[in-house]
Amino acid sequence: MPENSFRFFLIDYWRSIDKKILFCFFILFFLGLFFSFSSTSSLAGERLNKDYYFFFTKHLLFTSIALFIMILISIINTEVLIKLVVPLFALSFFLLALVPIIGIEVKGAKRWLDLYFFRLQPIEILKPFFILITVKILTLNKFRNSQIKYFLSFIILSSIIVLLIDQPDLGQSILLIGSWVATVFIAGVSLIYIFIFFSLCLLSLSSLLFFLPEKFGYIINRLITFFDPSQGDKFQSSSALDAIKLGGLTGQGMGEGILKESVPEAHTDYVIAVISEEFGSLISIMILIIFLYISFRIIKNCFNQDNQFLKISLSGLAALLIFQTFIHAGVNTNLLPTTGMTLPFLSYGGSSLIGSAILAGLVLNYTKNKAYLYD
Repeated sequence: MPENSFRFFLIDYWRSIDKKILFCFFILFFLGLFFSFSSTSSLAGERLNKDYYFFFTKHLLFTSIALFIMILISIINTEVLIKLVVPLFALSFFLLALVPIIGIEVKGAKRWLDLYFFRLQPIEILKPFFILITVKILTLNKFRNSQIKYFLSFIILSSIIVLLIDQPDLGQSILLIGSWVATVFIAGVSLIYIFIFFSLCLLSLSSLLFFLPEKFGYIINRLITFFDPSQGDKFQSSSALDAIKLGGLTGQGMGEGILKESVPEAHTDYVIAVISEEFGSLISIMILIIFLYISFRIIKNCFNQDNQFLKISLSGLAALLIFQTFIHAGVNTNLLPTTGMTLPFLSYGGSSLIGSAILAGLVLNYTKNKAYLYD
């Protein structure tokens, strides 16, 4: 009997899951594994004097953990998962709040917690749960006809931004702000409130730059360098763009790229450029198309959702995914200032992979009940 029950469970799961989205997530995870080997083998063997498979082995381990997390979250009963939103957000926010106290500093930024076996970047875990807690507030019955729900969600956003600015992490701050704006806009906020919000953001950023130039002066330097390359060091972004041009449509060949050897953290912040140089821009374009297709499937599902929480949550998660993807691509192609943004599923790093897995699991869970209607 238990064996039959498990078999029926698997059959029901397979029938209800959005197989196209699931397949796309698997493709991205395995592409991440492949490109991780290509982009880190020389770094490990020649520059760090470690085994050539050192980083690939770690990436394989975290990919396995990420796949387990994705499947686990997608299996959990949706109503139970919705009830877990508040405690999961509270836990991830608590971890982020620990960073200024016990976090470790790497290259002038304090963004990680040392868990001995790996460094955790809490904001990567927090991002999807931030979208859900925002939607939770926006869909509470007692706030249905009140504007206070937008104010409360703004307070939560501001609390996270304060912690991020202290690290400092401008890229993640911009990503969360953009995702929050998209989420509250879908929930029906007036454009007037959005205008007021952006005005407050500009005022706050200007104040930080004016009163704390020693801590946030790098923002001005990056902006000046972006608009006028002659005024600063634009080595990383210029090298990434040159690598994309050098790779052309078909690439230089696996292992033949030089960007991964000349630019620090190329395997995390410049993955699109590394892929384009070695495998060609056509492959990078195909990867971006996969992200767009996933977002399309998510939005398509939203139109068939009766539950407001699920509808707005899926929209917010899609916004988070697509914004992060195109911020990464924009930096790699020199269309945006350098931010240090990873590419979901493909960039090297345990925290990034786990955060991507949480987002993927939530998407699969929230779309699984009606996915078969679209095939």
